[in-house]
Amino acid sequence: MSFSFFKASRPKTPSELAKTVKDSFNALDSITVAEVKALEKAMEEVEKNIVAMKVMLAGDGEVEPNPDQVAQLTLEVCNEDVIALFIHKLLILGWEARKNLAHCWSIMLKQKVDSTYCCVQYMENHLELLDFLVVCYDNKEIATHCGGMLRECIKLPSLAKYILESPSFGLFFKFVELPNFDVASDAFSTFKDLLTKHESAVSQYLTNNYSEFFEQYEKLLTSPNYVTRRQSLKLLSEFLLEPPNSLIMKRYIAEVSHLKVMMNLLKVFHVVSRLLHHSNVSLVRITGMTRAKTSKSLLSIFSSPHAYTILLQVFVANPNKPREIKLILAKNHEGLLALLNNLGKGGEDDQFEEEKELIMKEIEKVSRLANLES
Repeated sequence: MSFSFFKASRPKTPSELAKTVKDSFNALDSITVAEVKALEKAMEEVEKNIVAMKVMLAGDGEVEPNPDQVAQLTLEVCNEDVIALFIHKLLILGWEARKNLAHCWSIMLKQKVDSTYCCVQYMENHLELLDFLVVCYDNKEIATHCGGMLRECIKLPSLAKYILESPSFGLFFKFVELPNFDVASDAFSTFKDLLTKHESAVSQYLTNNYSEFFEQYEKLLTSPNYVTRRQSLKLLSEFLLEPPNSLIMKRYIAEVSHLKVMMNLLKVFHVVSRLLHHSNVSLVRITGMTRAKTSKSLLSIFSSPHAYTILLQVFVANPNKPREIKLILAKNHEGLLALLNNLGKGGEDDQFEEEKELIMKEIEKVSRLANLES
């Protein structure tokens, strides 16, 4: 005689799970905030379904995911418009559920079903979702989760190109300077990916938006926040010196205003590096970070001079320097040479010292030109 009173529930198929996830998300819309118990129960159902989805996509640590189920679930999530719900409902979820959802997002975006990346195709057909993810940086509760999801999207050329060309891209100049350090850092990581992951798209964007972009970028290079200045300078050297951006770089280094910014950054670095070597409190004050986020490793990063000379070297070494650039270098040669001479070592090898010596020699050479004032 059987004494089994409970029958084990049959595991949901990918199609059933996708519909269950969708229904549980939509159920939240019919519950008011005043209905506390009903809302808690509905949220538990959503979070349970997200975990089930994560297990089907990534396994449970003991059992590996079934590739056919992963592909089918990814397809059904797109067919049921659950992708949009993932994004729009992120704010009402708890931290753990957001983390699990972001994990699922990462897997599904990379999943190829037959010959199509269906989640990428879905996003290409619903580009407004990318703008929504960008705007989420304004909400510190979900900023870093949305940032991670956004960076997964940026790995795809078509999605990165859209964000670059969208008005929402301009918001990053604000987001990288938000007062919350973690959110600002995450926004800068996304900003960096947008400007470095896909060279041809970036080159096209900079060519089409040169004046507007660099007008905004100069505000980062002259920011009151030292971290913003340094990160922006380092990033500038990364994307400006890429081969596809050679024409943009030549245009950039022909402008006097940009040289003046570089010279001012070198002066600021000289002052800041002296402060940093005296006290960790100075690092807290200068960077705006909490004391817990500062360390000796950060001291070495922020006091490294190489980021401040790499672009100056391009200005100085340019064989086709405009006369106005030569004049600025000649008039300020004594101050520049003094600052460069006082810079510390750039690393364990001799590359930095060699670069510095070349810069100084070229500045001295320009300062001796007799026909500059004529």
